Amino acid sequence: MLAKDTDTPFSDENWIYEIKWDGYRAIAEVNEGDVKFYSRNGNSFISAYQPIYQELLMLDIHAVLDGEVVVINEEGNPDFQKLQYYSENTHLPLLYYVFDLLELNGKKLYSLPLIERKNLLKVLIENNPIVKYSDHIEESGEDFFEVSKQKNLEGIMAKKKDSHYYPGKRSADWLKIKHHKSDEAVIAGFTAPRGGRKYFGALVLGIFAEGKFTYIGHTGSGFNTELLKEISAKLQPLIRETSPFTEKVKTNMPVTWVEPKYVCELKFTEWTSDGKLRHPIFLRLREDKTVSDLNTQPGNKSIMENTSELEASEPKEAAEKEAPKKKPVKKIPVKQAKKMQAAIEAEPTTKAAEKEASDNKQAKKETGKKSIPEKAAAEAAGIANVVNNEKEKIYKTGKAEL
Repeated sequence: MLAKDTDTPFSDENWIYEIKWDGYRAIAEVNEGDVKFYSRNGNSFISAYQPIYQELLMLDIHAVLDGEVVVINEEGNPDFQKLQYYSENTHLPLLYYVFDLLELNGKKLYSLPLIERKNLLKVLIENNPIVKYSDHIEESGEDFFEVSKQKNLEGIMAKKKDSHYYPGKRSADWLKIKHHKSDEAVIAGFTAPRGGRKYFGALVLGIFAEGKFTYIGHTGSGFNTELLKEISAKLQPLIRETSPFTEKVKTNMPVTWVEPKYVCELKFTEWTSDGKLRHPIFLRLREDKTVSDLNTQPGNKSIMENTSELEASEPKEAAEKEAPKKKPVKKIPVKQAKKMQAAIEAEPTTKAAEKEASDNKQAKKETGKKSIPEKAAAEAAGIANVVNNEKEKIYKTGKAEL
């Protein structure tokens, strides 16, 4: 199941909110020692991410999991580039964050509400050091988005609590909310390098929109020498004599055209009125995606308008959903914040830690009711801890591995 994009965070009691992990989407079919572990496109991850595979082999379950493979960098943040080059970064923590349960004991759970699937999932993989449950916050999406921004994460995912699972389909029941504007495009060609640069000057970009391949701009920013060399090597075998566009494309330098095979992600300031990207900067290749996976439209009209990818069995009204209208922010209750904090903190592993937790609980009972200012402060701290403690936990996991 795929998410749509939306620009504005919102708070709604019928939605849950998760960290948007900056990694590779992955499916794991686990059958008590027999494991299949692969990308959305069916490419095996077993040899590339052995630590996760070995951990999956030890799970005594019969289930199909949906999640994201993530590498945690030295700052404690998910790092997509280090994941792409994991063979050079095996000293860093490699984790599989699981956010959905698709099958259990041979039974498909697609029609079960998301919140019920997650409740089952949490019990299934509790306390695993590598295959980890991706927790969530309920209702307070705007606060969660702000904290994720402060913690330098990519963004958040908003998911409707009662949403069903539609394999391979894009639904407005799941939404991606990022901190910066980014989109994906197909590489259609490259220009010659100038000055001291090697390999190529800029990548020519296009998308498939309204039945044709459309030019949306070019980018020469965001590359280092190693990346220029790597991308050039991938494009050389795809060189063709003619442009893949039906329109005539104007560029500053002559273009070497290639077959439109590779997808890349870019950040940019805005879409122009004529359907071009303004100030696009290359972020990365998306080798886990194919051209047919793209949902990009000029001006990103596809955010809520393109419903052709929704499964036919999905109710029509689901295809027409948009992000709920912004409501007044309802702060997360202290009780819920504390519960969430406890859920994502590393569990005590010594008697001393257990005693400390017990003492803290007793101290809270003796404190009594909080005044209004104290309550507000506790609410803010609780929301911040959802992200902060998660980052601390995964960083400690990495230190333990070292």
